[in-house]
Amino acid sequence: MSARFERHASTAAPAGAPAPWRPPLRRALAACALMVAAAVGTALLTPTVRRADLIGPPRLESAVPTAFGDWRLAPAPAQVVNPPGKFALDQIYAEVLSRTYVNARGDRVMLTIAYGNDQRDGLQMHYPEVCYPAQGFDLLSGRDGMLDTPVGRIAVRRLETLLRGRRAEPVTYWTTVGDKVVRGGIDKKLAEMGYGLRGVIPDGLLFRVSTIDNDSAHAFEVQQRFVIDLIGALPPEQRARLAGL
Repeated sequence: MSARFERHASTAAPAGAPAPWRPPLRRALAACALMVAAAVGTALLTPTVRRADLIGPPRLESAVPTAFGDWRLAPAPAQVVNPPGKFALDQIYAEVLSRTYVNARGDRVMLTIAYGNDQRDGLQMHYPEVCYPAQGFDLLSGRDGMLDTPVGRIAVRRLETLLRGRRAEPVTYWTTVGDKVVRGGIDKKLAEMGYGLRGVIPDGLLFRVSTIDNDSAHAFEVQQRFVIDLIGALPPEQRARLAGL
């Protein structure tokens, strides 16, 4: 017997031994099809188009009036309470509007609207519960609420904050993903997934009003009147963009 034949024979299965297991052809083809479908599905469900590119930026500076109802723009600008600094703000937000308004009674409201054209993880907005403590405020309380306006209800968060034990600054805010107000967590993820299934990257914004007032009940009442007046002064398309109404 030649050496070549001996080497071949030595690798052959012994007589009577079971043949090596091989998956049925049909099962192997089905597994391949599933893997291909999963890969294609992942590619198809990965958002590729920004909603902001479809509808355009909100142009907050011109969209939000400087005077409405009993409110007028005050000389002193509002300060953006946000710990990362200007560079990080520029990375996260495409537009930031900060103003202070005053009415005839002397009530002053600080307004900040921060708009981001990409609300995927890593680029999403910073919430006041994080920003205020990062700048030296004590967060005394936080609760969900509903802010009633003549054109609909807005799901909001109300915070009581105190700066180094001296200056109380109650806050009312809400956030949007696309054209819907969300309260973070599961609500936010579901809104993002809804856009993702359509291949769209959602935009979003944080709308925040605050006042320096040791009487939180009075502060929240002033803030509600301010929001109602502002919402009433906006055209319908801007109401939908800023408050999901």
